[in-house]
Amino acid sequence: MRRITGPADFAAAFRVSRETLAHLATYEGLLRRWQRAVNLVAPSTLDAIWHRHFADSAQLLPLAPSARVWVDLGSGAGFPGLVVAILRAQDPGCRGDHARSAPRNAPTGLPRITLIESNARKCAFLREVVRATHITAALSVDILSTRIETATTQASLQPPDVVSARAVAPLDKLFALAAPLFASSTVGLFLKGRDAAAELNAAEKLWNFQSELVPSRTERDARIVVVRKLERKNEGRTS
Repeated sequence: MRRITGPADFAAAFRVSRETLAHLATYEGLLRRWQRAVNLVAPSTLDAIWHRHFADSAQLLPLAPSARVWVDLGSGAGFPGLVVAILRAQDPGCRGDHARSAPRNAPTGLPRITLIESNARKCAFLREVVRATHITAALSVDILSTRIETATTQASLQPPDVVSARAVAPLDKLFALAAPLFASSTVGLFLKGRDAAAELNAAEKLWNFQSELVPSRTERDARIVVVRKLERKNEGRTS
């Protein structure tokens, strides 16, 4: 992928609607305004928002295009979860007539994306972006100001189709946060840098899982770690 320098490049790369581009432009404006008071992103990345943050997040959606329940861990300024929500909101299947037009036995109700972030000021920012973009007309967005390792938080969430995270923790520790949410069909989509393979090797000491490394579309050496069938190894099990 060539470098995404603004809305036109983003639209060409991800084939999004003008409405979605407008939502992302609103997001950008709010992020720049709030950044003056709240440290939302690294200052050095402010002039590369469309590539470093929007495109980096958006590349996850094609890996799980039909996901209807999505949980994003450590959402921060909304990457990747809130970008996924904005793109997902343009899907015609999210509109209000979905329940009437859906095939028999198809899941009904609006898709749900849950953003989990322990920093209250960042949660306030996320809520403002959701309010300003009006995406809740097309899908449900829950913003939880809590820590994912809290038992009550874990118990409040239904098993998602996707668990995502970016820059939260090394994979062995990230798996410990994500595992309580995993059902048999859940997929983990974790944005990682050049050390992704080494982190997977370290995680194998404590975890059983199936994994795939997908090259990032935004950074040459980065990878998306796709994880299925995640469960902690039973060290006490005997044959």
